[in-house]
Amino acid sequence: MKKAYLTAGVPSHSATLYWKMRFLAHDPAAVLEFEEPATFPEAKPSTNAERAPSDKTRLLILRDIENDRAVRSAEADFVACPADFAPETGLSGDRELATAQSVAEAFRRQGVELVVSDRTLPLVYVDALAKVGISCECDVFRGVLERRSKDSREIAAIREAQRATEEAMRAACRRIANAIPDADGVLWANGEMLTSENMRAFLDRTLLDAGYSNVPAIVAGRKDGDDCHNYGTGPLRTGEPIIIDVFPTNKTTLYNGDCTRTVINGPIKPIYAKMLEAVRAAKAAATATIKAGVSAEAVHRAAIAALEKYGFGYAAPGTPEAETEIRMTHGTGHGLGLSLHEPPLLDFKGPELVVGDVVSVEPGLYGAGVGGLRVEDIVVVTEDGCVNLGSPLPETLSWND
Repeated sequence: MKKAYLTAGVPSHSATLYWKMRFLAHDPAAVLEFEEPATFPEAKPSTNAERAPSDKTRLLILRDIENDRAVRSAEADFVACPADFAPETGLSGDRELATAQSVAEAFRRQGVELVVSDRTLPLVYVDALAKVGISCECDVFRGVLERRSKDSREIAAIREAQRATEEAMRAACRRIANAIPDADGVLWANGEMLTSENMRAFLDRTLLDAGYSNVPAIVAGRKDGDDCHNYGTGPLRTGEPIIIDVFPTNKTTLYNGDCTRTVINGPIKPIYAKMLEAVRAAKAAATATIKAGVSAEAVHRAAIAALEKYGFGYAAPGTPEAETEIRMTHGTGHGLGLSLHEPPLLDFKGPELVVGDVVSVEPGLYGAGVGGLRVEDIVVVTEDGCVNLGSPLPETLSWND
């Protein structure tokens, strides 16, 4: 049985497909891979001398107006448009359906009987393949390990994104730390009351000027900070921990940064100083555990053990301990790249780490009535440890000039 491989979707929406083709387009596209050498008289040969070597012949099918650019810069051996592989019955006027029909026809002309794809394949391609008698099989882990192990270009892109993220973080923390509280403890800066909402807008503007798009950042004061993913609402106040978590995307490379710090305006209460000490110890323990071959679960357990030495520890969300005590209620970190959250998870049942894994390390503590506190950096896994891809930024609650 002749077998081939397929990755398909819309590159601007599918990190898996964009990673495979390394070419940004906003219309449906597909990468067809053949184990045996293949030629395609219907297609244009690639002129991209810098494309990464592959053990498979790659045919890229995408909209005709993108072909010339793709020939020059996409990760493919051949580039074609759907019309180059139109079936005898013709192509649909719907672009996604037409792309799926052309993919099925290209495989049919090569005598392919089985197509293997990954977990992201749109069902329309499975349907088109079935209609020409080609079976489709899902390999749920196809591409996952390959994407995890970042190459030098990807690491450089993430490092650049992390630099911009940290610059925005520093500016936001300083703005809050240097704000003036009114009689009710609400913070003001330059005649403006500081709220979660306008601090998010501040971060958006800062990152937009640096060339980044920014999904809503977390800016959560004490009343919202006990929920680790609460975005935060309303006025920000002196004396309370304010979690800031920023995760922008570089508009050119599409790689993400991710950083969390916690800032307190004014005097720091003993409980928050103790929480910070515990979180810093957990972050250090997790970071010291990270290296290729160590399980992601072991990293998570190292963070938990450090928190327990300070009388805190871990509790699953929704449990009585999570509701009534100060605990960490999430994993220690996650993979980062073209997606904000991608494998591996530094959590229970987490996999063995590999060289090139880029992961966040972000222990935190949360308690009802107390709020939350979290510190996060991004590291890349090496054979014998890991390297911080940031500055690193100070791990403090005081950010005054």
